[in-house]
Amino acid sequence: MLRKLLFWSFAVVFPLPLVFTYDFAATVPPSLKFYIFLGLFAYAWWLLSIALSVRPSWLDRFVGLPSIYGLHGMLGVLAIALAYVHSDYSYSPSPLARDLGDWAFYGALGVLCYSVFFLSGWLVDRSKLLLRAKGLLETVFRHRLTVWIHRVNLVVVGMIWLHAHLLVRVNQYFAFMTLFDLYTVTVLAIYSWKKWIAPDTFLRGTVMINAALGESTRRVSVDLDSKAATLRPGDFFFLSFEGSSSVSGEWHPFSVTDDNQKTLTFTIRQHGDFTRRLDRVEVGSRVRLEGPFGRFESIVQNRDREAPLVLIGMGAGVSPLLSLAAAHHTSREIHLLWAVRSPEDAYFRDVLKEYEAAPGSRLRATVNVGRFRREDLVGILPAEAITKGAFFIVGPNLAVLANQRMLRRIGVSARRIHQERLTM
Repeated sequence: MLRKLLFWSFAVVFPLPLVFTYDFAATVPPSLKFYIFLGLFAYAWWLLSIALSVRPSWLDRFVGLPSIYGLHGMLGVLAIALAYVHSDYSYSPSPLARDLGDWAFYGALGVLCYSVFFLSGWLVDRSKLLLRAKGLLETVFRHRLTVWIHRVNLVVVGMIWLHAHLLVRVNQYFAFMTLFDLYTVTVLAIYSWKKWIAPDTFLRGTVMINAALGESTRRVSVDLDSKAATLRPGDFFFLSFEGSSSVSGEWHPFSVTDDNQKTLTFTIRQHGDFTRRLDRVEVGSRVRLEGPFGRFESIVQNRDREAPLVLIGMGAGVSPLLSLAAAHHTSREIHLLWAVRSPEDAYFRDVLKEYEAAPGSRLRATVNVGRFRREDLVGILPAEAITKGAFFIVGPNLAVLANQRMLRRIGVSARRIHQERLTM
């Protein structure tokens, strides 16, 4: 909680050097200065939102990608709100500056609305109707197109930067403009480096296995050129397949099933427009891997060693939970609950039995055809697990949200529930 508080507090601090520098230098009326401050907050938050979109791995280890994406989206919403007030209550003598500000505002508003529907789970994940509509629209607005539309924010930043440079009440203050440009150049340099230069330094590997598991799941094994030395149980990577005519080279997140640092195995649910084509990826295809990401292992290590771990996986969502079970089944009490669509989809049943039969094992695995209901959880889990255990849920969006609500109803506090959603 303290880490997340510090992280979110940085969003408040980030614009302040711009605001204080302008306040010290500018001589405009206080009423106008206030609305300029709002514009500076909005611009700084747009920049910070872009910086967060490169998903720094060190920051993921600190607070987790869900928190990073959450602040990224919230900053976009707040920046739009402040920009609206700024534009509605301030004036510009330059027609071009005024037009640039308006274009930037409407462009950012359009990207925000589009992103909330296609990239964010704020609304869509909580409605079967919206999920169905999204699935239909994605036949046209494919994920790769969505990513590029999201990058219109870079054009928005460029228009706001020029807008500020055209305003006499702003551009006449050298110290402020230097800092303003430094903010802009630094963030755009970070974005450019991470998106177009850094990928050449990421882990690389070769697809060794691409096989079906059940009706809609695949096992993809990648032999790395060098070890993933920082890999921890429960981690995931963003993968980009190179040189394949079957799938695009865009990045998608997939969880690692085991803890082998040289050959990574991914269990992938074929659900989205990208993953449905994974069966066409040829053995021998080259892969770039960004990561690892994930905080499941950090959470486990920070829990009391006597507190049970409850791992709830739906379908392919069992993947990262298997690696946690492999790492801790002899040292911690673990209850692994795996919901599958059919008996044939329980493709890791033998692996779980092997873990359960290991000397000193404290793992108890339950495989269920269909989702677990409230009475199932109460009957399977001992009272200590419900009152003291750490819960990890992985699966499709709606299933994860439903399980969270169910756990809250049986007395599990929100701070003991940790989740990862399968969105691709």
